[in-house]
Amino acid sequence: MKSDHRHELKTNELAEWLGNLPEWTKENLSTIIIVVVVVLAAGAIYGWRLYSKNVVLVREQTEFTDLINQVSGGKMQILQGQQAQGRDLSFILLQPANNLLNFAQKTSHKQMAALALIKRAEALRAELHYGSPDEQYSIKQTNLAKDSYTEAFEKSSKNPTLAAAAKFGLGLCEEELGNFEQARQAYREVAENSELENTLAAVQAKRRLETMADYEKKVVFMPAPKPPETVTSTGSDQLPNIIPPFNIYQPLQFDMLPESIEPDQANIPVDANVPGQ
Repeated sequence: MKSDHRHELKTNELAEWLGNLPEWTKENLSTIIIVVVVVLAAGAIYGWRLYSKNVVLVREQTEFTDLINQVSGGKMQILQGQQAQGRDLSFILLQPANNLLNFAQKTSHKQMAALALIKRAEALRAELHYGSPDEQYSIKQTNLAKDSYTEAFEKSSKNPTLAAAAKFGLGLCEEELGNFEQARQAYREVAENSELENTLAAVQAKRRLETMADYEKKVVFMPAPKPPETVTSTGSDQLPNIIPPFNIYQPLQFDMLPESIEPDQANIPVDANVPGQ
């Protein structure tokens, strides 16, 4: 078939289709409207979701930054209270720690939630370090920090930096609880993992393994020296009362005065205190 003949056939088919288009449109008008509405609605929903996701992400990032600043500000307040007033203000860190936990539970961003849990655990541990808590309270708060590190590790499996930080935090908690073998195991999992070797936590874990033996030793302080005993003189050890109490009704006893001072030299009459004189 010649090319000009083929072109003529195609032209005829196009002309025929255009000629039938108004009638076909009229017959399928409802279907066309439905399809157009569905396409427009899908586009609008996708655009709105994308916009909302970006807006929510920016808002959450701002909120998270504020929470981190609360922890930093709390540490400064604690130090100022200790230096200026000698007060223990370590409890200030508890509220930001709770806020970080609430943030981690409500955000849909896994990596941001993992980082919030890590920061919450750090705040709980810092509260213990800045204060002077008793043993039971320290164990309780350290276990809460362990729970946060564990959950953060589960949420950050696809982020080596966060995963390494969470695992390293678990090692610190075990060490603070006195579980040194568990702490070593956690540090090794970070230091010897090739996927985590380029993270800061891996460097810290290696350093901790090298120096950990120094922290295991119990520090025994020498007892404070006893204060010198105060000797109380009794009986014959006491010095004699050289000058007796003054009594206007009794004559002075000059025999108690030093021998070098005679009554005449003292220029005091002997009978000065005799009644009636």
